[in-house]
Amino acid sequence: MAVACALALASACHGLQLGYYKQSCPRVEAMVRDEVKKFVYKDAGIGAGLIRLVFHDCFVEGCDGSVLLDPTPANPKPEKLSPPNFPSLRGFEVIDAAKDAVEKVCPGVVSCADIVAFAARDAAYFLSRFRVKINVPGGRLDGRRSLDSDALNNLPPPNFNVNQLIGAFAAKGLDAEDMVVLSGAHTVGRSHCSSFVSDRVAAPSDINGGFANFLKQRCPANPTSSNDPTVNQDAVTPNAFDNQYYKNVEAHKVLFASDAALLTSPATAKMVSDNANIPGWWEDKFAKAFVKMASVGVKTGYPGEIRRHCRVVN
Repeated sequence: MAVACALALASACHGLQLGYYKQSCPRVEAMVRDEVKKFVYKDAGIGAGLIRLVFHDCFVEGCDGSVLLDPTPANPKPEKLSPPNFPSLRGFEVIDAAKDAVEKVCPGVVSCADIVAFAARDAAYFLSRFRVKINVPGGRLDGRRSLDSDALNNLPPPNFNVNQLIGAFAAKGLDAEDMVVLSGAHTVGRSHCSSFVSDRVAAPSDINGGFANFLKQRCPANPTSSNDPTVNQDAVTPNAFDNQYYKNVEAHKVLFASDAALLTSPATAKMVSDNANIPGWWEDKFAKAFVKMASVGVKTGYPGEIRRHCRVVN
């Protein structure tokens, strides 16, 4: 195991190494970063999508690129078509572009799972205006299993309470602080009204009254698949990967019940306060928690593979 991994994560790296492709494909990380930069500077929302993509990949079957697989006759309902992912998950075209660029130079060497992790790291770097710097090890292999039901069973829904959230993250080897810190990714991106209206706007909740009225103007009372607009998750700095999310939590101006739940336990409420008020605290914590999360359930041998195309198994 790489020394840097051991220092950062104790035993969590599972054979991943910083600079994993130093010999086999030395420019891979620069190539992925170039592709991410192109897309993110055109549309910050794509960057938010890439950060979300790695979470949704790693929580289901581990960080193995399983969320990228398209439906086939043999597997008509993969993860990407599951309700937590469809139609909201974004960034697949960035992964395709990065994989195409890498395959031209290093065919059959770099896994799609590693590209997903590198792309999310780079999106965080650009959206944070270079403040979030994450050392992401490589060496993940791509998985062959991808089922919509696995996504439903593993991804914490937006109405979880704090104990359910802690349990869902603990099941992946992540602790309560990791959960609070990674929740900060809700500082970028947009959410469909259907994800929060019934819990937060239509029902009694702790939501700020002015913010609730703002949401009522933008969301139908009963969203449907044909009428389900999106709103920014962070109304203050919507395209900045910063600690504003925690200030929004404290002000009761967050979309999800799971966001508001962070104030319901003294321990997590203290973490929210620290992330909101100590300059640089969250950015540093996020970099460490990201590496830990991006090591969940990785495949470094059988039954992993290196896909030639990220949307289909070999």
